[in-house]
Amino acid sequence: MHSPPPLSSRTASTAPLARFGGVVARDLLDVTDDPAALDSRGFWAVAADFEGRLVCARFGDVRREPVPPPLPGAWHGPAAGDWTSSLDRDAYTAGVRRIREYIAAGEVYQANLCRVLSAPVAPDADVDALTSLLARGNPAPYAGTIRLPGHGVEIASASPELFLRRDGRIVESGPIKGTGRTEADLLDKDHAENVMIVDLVRNDLGRVCETGSVTVPDLCVVEKHPGLVHLVSTVRGELREDAGWPELLDATFPPGSVTGAPKSSALRIIEELETARRGPYCGGIGWVDADRRTGELAVGIRTFWIDRTEGVLRFGTGAGITWGSDPEREWRETELKASRLLAVASGEYPAA
Repeated sequence: MHSPPPLSSRTASTAPLARFGGVVARDLLDVTDDPAALDSRGFWAVAADFEGRLVCARFGDVRREPVPPPLPGAWHGPAAGDWTSSLDRDAYTAGVRRIREYIAAGEVYQANLCRVLSAPVAPDADVDALTSLLARGNPAPYAGTIRLPGHGVEIASASPELFLRRDGRIVESGPIKGTGRTEADLLDKDHAENVMIVDLVRNDLGRVCETGSVTVPDLCVVEKHPGLVHLVSTVRGELREDAGWPELLDATFPPGSVTGAPKSSALRIIEELETARRGPYCGGIGWVDADRRTGELAVGIRTFWIDRTEGVLRFGTGAGITWGSDPEREWRETELKASRLLAVASGEYPAA
C-alpha cells in the first residue's frame, strides 16, 4: 500500500481515522447504520451508542502502526477542576438506595448506575492526540479510537473489557464485575455480582449460539489494570450457521455488565434514575474484518467522547449495584474508575 499524502495539521485532526491497538485505518469508503454490512466485505470501525445508534465505517487503508508518542501541546484538554457530573454525590447515593429498594421488591437482582462527566473542550481538540496520552498514561487491552467528525463520532477509549470477539463461528465475551484498588479490596459481593452477569451473558449468547456450545472457560479471574484490579470472566460459544453480526448484536446489546440482571428490568431502572444519555459510554467500540470473519468490540467503558454540539468532552463512570452495595462505597468506586483517566485528559498525569 502507498502512504497517504501529507496533511496539514488542521486537516489531519479532522480526517476520518480509526485505531485499535497497533492497527490504524484511514481512507474512509463507506458509512452505514446497517449491521449486515459487517458480514459483507472490508475492514469496519464500529461505534454503537448505549441507546442503540450504530455507526459502521469501512476504511480502505489498513496497516500496522504504533500509536504515535504524544506531541507537546497537541491535546487541548480541560482543566482538572472543569468537570461536572450528571449526578452529584447525593443524587448518586440516593440512586443506589433506590436500586436496593427495587432489589428488595424482587424487581431486579443487579443494576448498573452510571453518571456522565462533562467539561469544556477546545474547538480544535483532537481525540487522536488524546489517544497518544492514554496509550502512555493508561494503557488498556481494548483501547480504540474512532474519529468521524462528519458523522458525530469522536471517541477515544481505554477500555479494559471485551464485549464481543468473533473468529469465524466462535464468539467470546469477557464481562468485568468487581473493582478494587487491590485484590484485597474485592468482596464476596463482587464475586456474586460477577456470577450474576456471567449467567446473563450466557443467556444472551445462548440465543444465537448452537445448543450446548456456550461455556465459561474462566470465572472471576483477577486482572490488574493501571490503578485498580477487576474480576473478569470468559464466556464462549459457537454461533449458529444462520446467525451473523445483526443477530449477534441484537441478542447481546447493550452489554450485560453495564446494564444488570434481568436486563429488561435494569434498563427500565437506568432510564428512571440516570439524567444523561450514555452515548458511546457503555456501548460497543471496535473493529470487524468482514473478509476474515473476525472482529473485536470492547465495552465502551473508560471512554472519552467529544460532543461538538455542546462543545464539551464527556466521560462516563459507574458501578454495579446489588443488595450488598454500600452507597458511599459505590460512589467511591465511580471516583476510582475515573480519577486516573481524568488526570490524563487534563494533563495532570505523566503520559510516559
